[in-house]
Amino acid sequence: MKRLFWLGVGVATGVTLSRKAKETARQATPAGIAGNLGAAISELAGAIGSFGADVRAGMAEREEELSDVVERRSGVTPGPRHALGAWEESRDAARPDRAAGRRALPDARARRAGG
Repeated sequence: MKRLFWLGVGVATGVTLSRKAKETARQATPAGIAGNLGAAISELAGAIGSFGADVRAGMAEREEELSDVVERRSGVTPGPRHALGAWEESRDAARPDRAAGRRALPDARARRAGG
């Protein structure tokens, strides 16, 4: 019975070590390295996006603080600020050729391009 127990322990240890060795060998292959690199880049992109969101939130908070200071000190209420997106939308509305995000070609260039 004692020998059977130690045989089972040996088999379990062998299976575990074999799986670990296969996983380590797979990570050393080009595909494994690419997978690790892809995961790292994805994590970095998420961190950069989070940082950008934090910076934008901080900017909005600071702008609000500065507006309050201006209002308290001068008595003038600052008007609403136009976001860049709103400016681009109004510009694109005035120029239908840019509304779809492309520049209009002059007629001669459009004919040469086959359009």
